[in-house]
Amino acid sequence: MSKRADTIKSLFATAPTPVLSADNTGSALPRVASGSIRSLQSTFSNVERENEELRRRIAVGQAIVEVDPELITPSPFRDRFDDQDAQAFIALKESIREQGQAVPVLLREEPANSGRYQIAYGHRRVRAVRELGLPVKAVVRPLSDADLAIAQGLENAAREDLTFIERATFALRLEDAGHDRLVGQRALAIDRAEASKLIAVARGIPGDLVDAIGRAPKIGRGRWLALVDALSSPGAATRVAQQIVQPEFKELSSDDRFLTVLAAALARTNQTRPSGDGYRIVAVADMEVARVATSRTRTVISIGHDANGDAFAAFVEGKLPEMFAAFKANRSG
Repeated sequence: MSKRADTIKSLFATAPTPVLSADNTGSALPRVASGSIRSLQSTFSNVERENEELRRRIAVGQAIVEVDPELITPSPFRDRFDDQDAQAFIALKESIREQGQAVPVLLREEPANSGRYQIAYGHRRVRAVRELGLPVKAVVRPLSDADLAIAQGLENAAREDLTFIERATFALRLEDAGHDRLVGQRALAIDRAEASKLIAVARGIPGDLVDAIGRAPKIGRGRWLALVDALSSPGAATRVAQQIVQPEFKELSSDDRFLTVLAAALARTNQTRPSGDGYRIVAVADMEVARVATSRTRTVISIGHDANGDAFAAFVEGKLPEMFAAFKANRSG
């Protein structure tokens, strides 16, 4: 491996300083965004410089102060959705209750409101401390909007639980706020091509629909792109709007809400047609997803062996018990 690649690898393999830690223990390790190291070298050189600069700024005069949580407001660049893992937050809150706030948050003074503060990172810790009725331990630094966004992104780089759509909306918010796309690249440790893909998805799906779906932790870029395409078909927006107001929709998990929305968007293009060879083809948007053959004794559903087919087959297999239970419930009802 080249010396340059070793340098990049070491940057993202070194444990962050406690101030940059994401939880209440200071033990989180940073992750590298997907994609080859080669394609990210030019971006990482900027991230290296920005990372070191932020660490230098935080280290200089790193006085930890206590701040009334009622004087603290969130970052102007929302990166996390509301439907977070409740159990993880409860565990964090209990950790702070038992051990105190071991890791300070990073704040800046509100630009137009002296005496109040905005969070660069540590949103969950501020919420937990506020609910416990304690003062927030914090480092207060003068940060520009770009510095704040990049510091926020560096904290999230230490975790793997930001979903695709959360990253996409964060990148879009930065761009809509007037920041150069490079700020989003630095904050998310991605190259320009990946930033473009994130923003394209976030722009292609209405914000209220994204909020209705939520984090969708198991849904990756491919299926979000499929939803963008499906929403452009005639009547798709109306079908989706009718679906998301149903009471049962809100009871679904975030991943299942996404699948329900995608199915509604594709509903008009779903079709089953005879093949002429004794089986029927089930297609979605003119793409074959399965073949159905029926004899006197059984019905066989065949799914092709390719990247999408294998994943879809595994998904269907996992859903079969649930589908059969729903079928029995409907018949008994």
